Amino acid sequence: MDTIVVALLNGLIYGLLLFMISSGLTLIFGMMGILNFAHASFYMLGAYLAFAATRIFGFWGGIVFGTLGVALIGLLCERTLLRHVRRHGHVQELLLTFGLSFAFEELVKVFFGPYAVSYPVPESLRFAAFSIGAVQYPFFRVLIGATAIAMFAAIFCLLRFTRIGLVVRAAVLNPDMVRALGYNVSAIFSGMFAVGAGLAGLAGAMGGAYYTTNPNMATELGVIVFVVVVVGGLGSLSGALIASLVIGVLVNAVVYVDTTFGDLLAKVGIVSAETARTLLNVPIANTAGVLPFLLMLLVLMIRPQGIAGDERV
Repeated sequence: MDTIVVALLNGLIYGLLLFMISSGLTLIFGMMGILNFAHASFYMLGAYLAFAATRIFGFWGGIVFGTLGVALIGLLCERTLLRHVRRHGHVQELLLTFGLSFAFEELVKVFFGPYAVSYPVPESLRFAAFSIGAVQYPFFRVLIGATAIAMFAAIFCLLRFTRIGLVVRAAVLNPDMVRALGYNVSAIFSGMFAVGAGLAGLAGAMGGAYYTTNPNMATELGVIVFVVVVVGGLGSLSGALIASLVIGVLVNAVVYVDTTFGDLLAKVGIVSAETARTLLNVPIANTAGVLPFLLMLLVLMIRPQGIAGDERV
């Protein structure tokens, strides 16, 4: 029973980390219509900037530096690159952001090397938040989940209940009218892109300390982040949260399943025991990496717009 509880908690925390990354991509697409292929690279840059700044500003200063640094990089990318290709259509945006993802990865290798760097959680945060049987559950992992929940609440309240959110949503729906009222729509869009990049940077600054900071971390999570956005519904923040939690729990729960497809099918009488041992002796845990894509396929077949695709927040 303790193992099941730990697996569920690990899945929830992993799902909340996915949400921290995908929330910025959801905002950028929902508000600006830009499907940013370089978004996972902002997650990687956040981890590396935080790692570099930790030596100067300490751990918490590094997290702040990583978040703000990636937000600034996102702002510069939008103002100097994306703004000039947006009028040419989505294909050009995709090609540009796809190229940026490779450029960021190579720059990281140039400055930090091709291998993982040592970016550990500080000793002051290496303690147990609570115990589950004999398992001491790490506080920092709980902190990642709490940060993601606070992020969702802050973004939701900002967009729904503040004047800033009203102006932003109006700029998305009717930019000409907002421009006529005296607001700088280009600056609003630049700010939204910077915020979205900064959210991914925050996820990298925190997640890189607990998991692994290496040049492949953008590639490892980049595809999953897009799966989250598609399953949740393009542009829906609440949908991204639901999809992140479902995928996180599903992937982590399957890892703990200690049986094979053959044993499972033999128990229900679909195949014989001999067939199960010879042809279907494949552990179910090996399918953990495939499950998010199967879930996306299922959702697209049943509800093509995603879980909450009709919503914008």
